[in-house]
Amino acid sequence: MAPIINSLASIIKQFGIGAVISSGAAPAGITATGGVISDYSDGPAVYRAHIFTSSGTFTVSTLSTNPALPDTVEYLVVAGGGGGGAGWYAGGGGAGGFRTNLSGHPLAGSAFPVSTSPGSYSVTIGAGGGGSTNTTVKGSAGIDSVFSSITSSGGGGGGSRNGPPGDPSISGGASGGSGGGGAFGGSPGGTATPPGQGNPGGFNGPSNFGAGGGGAGQAGPAGGTGSPYGAPGGNGSQIFIAGPPSIIQPAGTPGPNPGGGYFAGGGGGGSPQSSGFSGGVGGGGSSSGTASAAVDATYSTGGGGGGGTGTESGSGLTGVNKGSNGGSGIVVVRYQIASLTATAKATGGLISFFSGKTIHTFTSTGTFANPTALNGGNANPLSVEYVVVAGGGGGGSAGSAAVGAGGGAGGYLTGSTTVTSASSFPVSIGAGGVGGADPANGTQGTQSSSVFPAATVTSTGGGYGAKYQSGNPGTAGGPGGSGGGSTVGELAGAGTNYPGPTQQGFPGGTGLSGSPDYRPGGGGGAGQQGQVNGGGAGAQVPSTFQNPLTFYDSANQWYLAGGGGGGAGSFPAGSGGSGGGGAGSPAASPYRGSDGKTNTGGGGGGAATPGTGGTGGSGIVIIAYPS
Repeated sequence: MAPIINSLASIIKQFGIGAVISSGAAPAGITATGGVISDYSDGPAVYRAHIFTSSGTFTVSTLSTNPALPDTVEYLVVAGGGGGGAGWYAGGGGAGGFRTNLSGHPLAGSAFPVSTSPGSYSVTIGAGGGGSTNTTVKGSAGIDSVFSSITSSGGGGGGSRNGPPGDPSISGGASGGSGGGGAFGGSPGGTATPPGQGNPGGFNGPSNFGAGGGGAGQAGPAGGTGSPYGAPGGNGSQIFIAGPPSIIQPAGTPGPNPGGGYFAGGGGGGSPQSSGFSGGVGGGGSSSGTASAAVDATYSTGGGGGGGTGTESGSGLTGVNKGSNGGSGIVVVRYQIASLTATAKATGGLISFFSGKTIHTFTSTGTFANPTALNGGNANPLSVEYVVVAGGGGGGSAGSAAVGAGGGAGGYLTGSTTVTSASSFPVSIGAGGVGGADPANGTQGTQSSSVFPAATVTSTGGGYGAKYQSGNPGTAGGPGGSGGGSTVGELAGAGTNYPGPTQQGFPGGTGLSGSPDYRPGGGGGAGQQGQVNGGGAGAQVPSTFQNPLTFYDSANQWYLAGGGGGGAGSFPAGSGGSGGGGAGSPAASPYRGSDGKTNTGGGGGGAATPGTGGTGGSGIVIIAYPS
């Protein structure tokens, strides 16, 4: 980014990087809403990017008034990655399909014109596939991501193997994205059909160990026949669409070339070594080794999950034997605008402008910096406002004839402080807790933090949603930023510092007994206690952050940290709280609670019999200061 200078030519000449744009002045190009926006310049061109990490709508409100700025948009659409396989040196999951029409990218498609009639373009973000816990079943395929008529296909699941040599193996999953890697001992990798969105998974001969899942930029490597006994995932593809090439991209992951912005890496293949193999650059999950479990792919990258390792066969595998989950997808839509009325004084995250304020939004872990160079060489402190939201808790699961409770929202904190000049500090974004299964409580979400010079602001992960199985006592919800819901009359989870001026959220809801209407509690939210069945409402961000072009929760524009709803029994499923809370599962297959929305801190929904609770939504950190 660059200091406040009126001339674009001066900015380019002095710094070689772009100024960022104020939305206070009317742009000459398209005006649109949806997602989280990032405004920046790249050479003489000024862009606005809309980043969607959860489903929503891209809505064009006005068309360009400048003949030099066409009514077209450029896009990146990445689907959810496939889950890794399980058992004997399993294959890595394939990356989600990668589609773009960004000019100059090797995978670029044709121009995408937009209009104000109809003007609304749906955006669906595909979830990552689940890692396999059954050696006779490959990892689950990722889910498609969609921008209007552009669909990217979910990645193929990694191959599994049921036992030692001589037992059958399950081949890697085929996909319109990238294919899953093959398992040990002659298991073929999944193909990428039709071509163009990804690459095939690694193929294994009779003596090969786990193969890597395919990535957007590289086929999955075959598993080694000797040391190093396995394979990494295929690499993803780099794209500069969320920010200028002169800075580290605010979306995607690092890779071999400078600037980051890598997406859709394949998962690593399982190995009999003590440690597994890395996933491909672009968010691929690493595989298991004999002393390390497979690691989930990075969310919002479409990376494939890592393959499992071990000597166990059958179902219900845990630890190093099971595969890890694929990463959720992402959609980025950008277009050229024209306005140079403000510049950022700091760096980090996605940068936008609203009502005289500069807003930095962190959807993944990064660094906020206040360099002297961006303040005209002056050592000026910044008076900042902030919102820090942790990852939501996972929803509870259900045994026979029972239901699971909703997960609590991640802790929600807002306030103000001063950031000194020439300082930088880390910003950490918490992951959502995993939903319970078989039956089990969900897990607590992970904290988010911003280490300001004056004080560290840390929000607590959302409390887990409780499990319940018919004939057994109910279970209390877990404590957290907001508490998780309970089942059958047990105490709900408590919210951090509730009640009081420093509270981060509300308690979860208490479940009701009374056969046959066992009603689970919903998770607490930042603005309301969890209900019987329904998740507590989240909190509306302060007016500073209420840019009408931005949507944190597509259904409740400026709300964050809603609780997850309870699962259905002989009554309807509970709705998720405003601010990204996942709904409880209906009493229908696959009986899985909905996930909390990515980057909202929403709690995961509870399961219905015999399903799995939803995963909590990851957190978010937002920082603003006067432009």
